[in-house]
Amino acid sequence: MRTTTLGAAQVVGAGGILAALTEDVAQARYPKNVRDLAKLEADAVEMGAYSNHNIQGLLQTEDYTRALFRMRRPLLDEETIERQVAARMDRQEIFNRWPAPILSFVQEEVTLRRPLGGRVVMRAQLERLIDIGRLRNVEIQVMPTDREDHAGMGGQLRLLEPKDGPKLGHVEVQQFSRVVTDRKEVRTLEAQYGIIRAQALTPRESLAFIEKVLGET
Repeated sequence: MRTTTLGAAQVVGAGGILAALTEDVAQARYPKNVRDLAKLEADAVEMGAYSNHNIQGLLQTEDYTRALFRMRRPLLDEETIERQVAARMDRQEIFNRWPAPILSFVQEEVTLRRPLGGRVVMRAQLERLIDIGRLRNVEIQVMPTDREDHAGMGGQLRLLEPKDGPKLGHVEVQQFSRVVTDRKEVRTLEAQYGIIRAQALTPRESLAFIEKVLGET
């Protein structure tokens, strides 16, 4: 029986190195901003994200992601769309890591009700949120639309705490992505995210809310 290159390397103790090289080669075909973001996520022991326009990328189903990229203007070609979808799905390996990182997400209520991709796609997306929200290291919260006070009016944001190094921020708008390293700016994002979480429904209330929306979809 023929032994694969990767299998042979593992036998002689080099499997970890070759596996890492294989991963690097696979990621090389993704856009640089995606690769940079994936590296930050892979190194994070804690992450928080507030999303106000659509479901946060790490929480998306493949069909939901594909629907989003097909809505881009100017239009993207199918090859680019599939490459972007694959990159986003690969980043979701963060949920399989051990030790498990501490992850929190705040979603605007509208993101649960906007039927991107159609009813079937949205139902699967809501089910995905419920499944992920039940993981022990993940908390998903919903920000109700009827909140009068809202600390997230400046737009979506993310905070990432690496294994070694200071906490980072990440902001994204349209096609522009920026990693925030300045301590003063990061502290501002931390304060905003803390208030956003306090203003949102609790994780338990949020799962019940998502289940309610699923029943209405």
